[in-house]
Amino acid sequence: MNADIARNPSGEASTASERDPNRVDFGYEVRGLRCRWFSVRMGVRLATVSAVLFLAALTLAVMSIRFGEYALTIGDVIAALTGSGAEFHRVIVVEWRLPVVVAAIVFGALLGIGGAVFQSLTRNPLGSPDVIGFDAGSYTAVVLCILVFGRGGYWSVAGAAIVGGLATALLVYVLAYRRGVQGFRLIIVGIGVSAMLGSINAYLIARADLTDAMTVGFWGAGSITRVAWSGMFPSLVIAVVIVLAAVLLAPYLRRLELGDDAAITLGTRVQPARLALLVVGVATTALVTAAAGPIGFVALVAPQLARRLTRSPGVSMLSAAAMGAALLAAAHFLAMLIAQFYRPIPVGLITVCLGGLYLIRLLIRESRRQYGVSP
Repeated sequence: MNADIARNPSGEASTASERDPNRVDFGYEVRGLRCRWFSVRMGVRLATVSAVLFLAALTLAVMSIRFGEYALTIGDVIAALTGSGAEFHRVIVVEWRLPVVVAAIVFGALLGIGGAVFQSLTRNPLGSPDVIGFDAGSYTAVVLCILVFGRGGYWSVAGAAIVGGLATALLVYVLAYRRGVQGFRLIIVGIGVSAMLGSINAYLIARADLTDAMTVGFWGAGSITRVAWSGMFPSLVIAVVIVLAAVLLAPYLRRLELGDDAAITLGTRVQPARLALLVVGVATTALVTAAAGPIGFVALVAPQLARRLTRSPGVSMLSAAAMGAALLAAAHFLAMLIAQFYRPIPVGLITVCLGGLYLIRLLIRESRRQYGVSP
């Protein structure tokens, strides 16, 4: 990393971080929080941008509660949330629509964390669970659960999605392992496995009963509108566990970003740390897929957009989570707005359309950079 170099009165060089303890060597201001149990150092811009993104996600979530078959005003929504509104409005807002917008924020944050983990491990902006194929594994498990075993209940589908995602991750990890796991090899193997699973899904759906095929197809589009408190409460508990695990593993992720040799020098057991991070990354997308179906491209887009806004030297879990929450909340708001004038659209289709445009732009930019053409 480039550091600002200055000369002190004795003529010796010193970095900007030596002159100012609140600045690090990449020229970006940080502040520290220390207590008896832990200490945290965080960039001021990163914390500010993350807070603004979470606030934007909350604002969009509250605004999207207005929309539905029974339209409400912002005043009605706020009154229902504070317990001072009509009972009918409270039922609509708290019982029916609130779990959906909570899912948009929580699931978006989880997808952002998963994308940050995989893009850091692979050191590639294309490294995300949906590109590598873990979403496809969860989808295949659900297709088998519904079409082959005839079990379409919530817990059966959720369990199948989680097991399928983890099994696919294990398969990709084993196939990509050659005296260690390299990021580019992991992506290529994951894309290949995803293509194979996609063909299996297409075959099973083509031979299924029309009603079952439509059920699986709708679930595969990715929709959070069917989320209810009965399924959201266990998802929130699991999400808390995943986030805590991600926080505990964050220091190992930063060390792995320096390279395996540097991480080993710092006392990190590289392969166990990488495997634990892979499990956490897969768990984020598996939980979302279990509850709402595969929601593509949020994990791919969120870390890179957050990195550009925060101007940080690497991918941050916090900013990626905030950006993921904002993106999925915005996609849900857009889907509900479109439903007012046309018909309901699954939020997964919105994210795929927007994410596809981003992916095209990313590929063009990378190809220009590779061949030395200015963007």
